[in-house]
Amino acid sequence: MKTALALSLLFFTSSALAALVGKDVTYQAGDTVMRGHLAYDDAVTDKRAGVLVVPEWWGVNDYGRKRARMLAEAGYVALVVDMYGNGQVADNPKDAGALAGSVNKNPPLAYARFDAARRFLAAQPNVKEGEIAALGYCFGGGVVLNMVRAGMPLKAAASYHGVLATDMAVKPGDIKTKLRIFHGEADPLVPPEQVEAFKTEMDNAKADYMFVAYPGVRHTFTNRAADSYAAQFGLPLKYDHAADTDSWTRTLEFLKATLK
Repeated sequence: MKTALALSLLFFTSSALAALVGKDVTYQAGDTVMRGHLAYDDAVTDKRAGVLVVPEWWGVNDYGRKRARMLAEAGYVALVVDMYGNGQVADNPKDAGALAGSVNKNPPLAYARFDAARRFLAAQPNVKEGEIAALGYCFGGGVVLNMVRAGMPLKAAASYHGVLATDMAVKPGDIKTKLRIFHGEADPLVPPEQVEAFKTEMDNAKADYMFVAYPGVRHTFTNRAADSYAAQFGLPLKYDHAADTDSWTRTLEFLKATLK
């Protein structure tokens, strides 16, 4: 009897897990092949909103795939965005900085690559027309915010321990996307003056945004690998379970309220 029950539980558990699809995908940005990761719940037959995930400066790695899977579990179609081309990833700050810099120093390239990912996600048969949001982490947070500043058609966007500074100028009414910003107050990579400048920018633009700051929290607070990165490379990073959990809860509430 116990064996039968165990096999029954295993069957239903396996069936539930099998409904979640996660697969590496390719799409084009000009002449460059982009290699992202698509995740969704195959058991859901209705069309649903899509969410772009722009990862940290390491590129499309397991952390980005994890966030895409979490979004799929919440009922969205998620695409991890390749901002570097050909699925390039880095395993050290020097290479990561070079890759991130090549994108940050070339706004038209960044826009084209992000837009290629947006169009690919929007074209998926299980994604609702016009219902696209974006989440960005660290480097990815800065990318997402600049896409919003540039007028990318996104209904919602969120940045986690992301770079807030920009060279882009926005005027009142330019920002149509609803925003959530999650920031660690003890983050030395995003100092208070950068935070204040960002708030002034958003206020002047009359943007619909909420800025959530976590006291005592440092950079990369959503990534459990932050502590090992800090030890290995001497970076001012630290995971924070409370901030991670709170920011994700708020994100799901935000997406539910904004997307159809």
